[in-house]
Amino acid sequence: MGSSGIENIRNVVLVGHGGAGKTSLAEAMLFMSGVTNRLGSVDAGQSILDYDAEEMKRKYSINLSLAPLNFKEATINIIDTPGYADFIGDSIAGMEAAEAALFVIDAVSGPQVTTDRLWKIAGEMGIPRAFFINRMDKEHANFDETLRKLREKYGENILPIQVPIGSEDEFTGVVDAVRMKGYVTDEKGTHDAEIPEDLLAATEAAAEALGDATAEADDELLLKFLDGEKFTKEELASLIKPAMMKGALVPVFVGSAENMSGVRSLLHGIKNFFPAPSDHAPLRTLDDEEVAFDANKPFSGHVFKTLSDPYVGRLSFVKIVTGELKPGSEIVNTRTGDKARLAQVLRAVGKETEPISGSAKAGDIVVLSKLNNTLTNDTLSAGHKVKFASLPLPEPLYPVALVAKTKADEDKLGSALKAMIDEDPTLKLTRDDETKQTVISGLGDTAIEVLMNRLRDRYHVETELVDLRIPYRETIRKTAQAQGRHKKQSGGSGQFADCWLRLEPNQDNGYEFVDEIIQGRIPRQFIPAVDKGVQETMLGGVLAGYPVQDVKVAVYDGSYHSVDSNEMAFRTAARIGFKAAAEKASPVILEPMAYLEVLVPDDYAGAVMGDVSGLRGRIMGMDAPEAGMQLIKAVAPYAEVVHYSPHLRSLSHGTGTYTIKLEGYEQVPGDLQKKIIANYEAAREAANK
Repeated sequence: MGSSGIENIRNVVLVGHGGAGKTSLAEAMLFMSGVTNRLGSVDAGQSILDYDAEEMKRKYSINLSLAPLNFKEATINIIDTPGYADFIGDSIAGMEAAEAALFVIDAVSGPQVTTDRLWKIAGEMGIPRAFFINRMDKEHANFDETLRKLREKYGENILPIQVPIGSEDEFTGVVDAVRMKGYVTDEKGTHDAEIPEDLLAATEAAAEALGDATAEADDELLLKFLDGEKFTKEELASLIKPAMMKGALVPVFVGSAENMSGVRSLLHGIKNFFPAPSDHAPLRTLDDEEVAFDANKPFSGHVFKTLSDPYVGRLSFVKIVTGELKPGSEIVNTRTGDKARLAQVLRAVGKETEPISGSAKAGDIVVLSKLNNTLTNDTLSAGHKVKFASLPLPEPLYPVALVAKTKADEDKLGSALKAMIDEDPTLKLTRDDETKQTVISGLGDTAIEVLMNRLRDRYHVETELVDLRIPYRETIRKTAQAQGRHKKQSGGSGQFADCWLRLEPNQDNGYEFVDEIIQGRIPRQFIPAVDKGVQETMLGGVLAGYPVQDVKVAVYDGSYHSVDSNEMAFRTAARIGFKAAAEKASPVILEPMAYLEVLVPDDYAGAVMGDVSGLRGRIMGMDAPEAGMQLIKAVAPYAEVVHYSPHLRSLSHGTGTYTIKLEGYEQVPGDLQKKIIANYEAAREAANK
């Protein structure tokens, strides 16, 4: 796999909107470099990189895949990533492992929603960026218009390295503005060609623009530029990488992955212009220290992706930061302290793995098998305690309640879910003790659908979704009192307890119990039993089975029997008294409220505000955190916005993002309260049949 020196490694992540041709481009690069002997096709279900059953069925990427290749003595690790929002976690993982992000753009449709989002994330992660305008051979492909849109959206420093020769069915190749050479692709392959006369001026203009953008990357060459001299081809080539790393230049490549045109030129560009790991800024640790890529230090590596398979076992994708790995190396998981001696170090091409015969060094990407307690974001080391910072993953905001279809499925569900969540850290599993539901949260409904299909296909566990139970509460609105009297005589020792309770609203102050008994009307040792009986009753509610909150309860009178009274009797009497008093105290149901912050482009702000208002929400304010964007702040019933992500995706055409957190309770409207009570009574009646 090429030279093992860190300066000869290139780690490049392919990112962009779904359907732009990222996987097809990776397949083309594998074929061009001789790693594969046929060109893989996503549409035909013959992709080496989209090998998962769900990917083959849907015909788009769901998982991150590796495509390492050797080109001109360089090791190039291509990281292919999904382009759909529900799987953006793998795109972020790929950017964490790469030194450059290559945005693949459809020459027909141009930059789209996911492009915008990933462009911003890549900027926040500090990763150099480049573009590949793909599908130049398709009808309505337009290089100039696509380039104009890119520059309009993302900046004037986006400049072409290459110019296409023709377009649509007349697209035959590219002209390299740095090397001032043409490359034509036909049925015999890619070969050198003269620059077409009608493209000479455009190519020279592109080279001049590159010189203007890159001159400041080298002080000596800057003086030459200021003196009005033109750069040589070699000088211009030497400036592109430093300018790209500084953000002064975002180079644009062009071609067609499907007919292989422009692919060889792109590989040349990656080798010559893209940064090596040694050019990357040091990685931050959880202790806020910095670790530079260095092959001469003891081993450390960051696990940026995990795959679990019931047959193959667990595979850990590791970016080596320092030192080297080889068979026989002993490593330590710095989170768990687990030690392991590696039988082999693997390199993966899609799902296929092969052992590395020698060693893999700092900057490279490898796969390790059977590290069963190793998770994404873990740090592996030769024994020192470094811990690299976690991936900046989005919070999963789409919760669903999942149940097994049969008892046999239920027995296997727990371990299968753990394996799936270990594999994908954008999934979150919680067990809600109050609602007694297993809740899975993902980035969207498609992510949940894929999870359920994989549970079925990989682990033979059938599941189904049930309604997510909203954690309603109950409370009272006025003061009331009632007697709780319990008397039981069935031969032998009886039971007797009598207590009078007064209930008062205690808004925002929780539960409070007051002992107002005088003259020993209830013996002191039974008062805690009254308190306990009240709290037990509050857990089950009085209207619809939801916990009661914000109530002040006073026990102010009662009586007892010297023989038949005991703690159990007073707990029972308290339950009777509390229910009787609560029914007279205007009980109501409270619903949890959610605080929303929705970030959308200006064009969709009105639609979002109208939608939130239609969901019984209140707009609390707006900000403009950046040009062209609005941050809408609102409070809405959680039941209405618990699944807001599909709503927002539809309203904003995928451009909006949001955060949500529970914030207090408010009284449910009367008509909704009646419906909740009716549903509760129907469910209770059905359970008793």
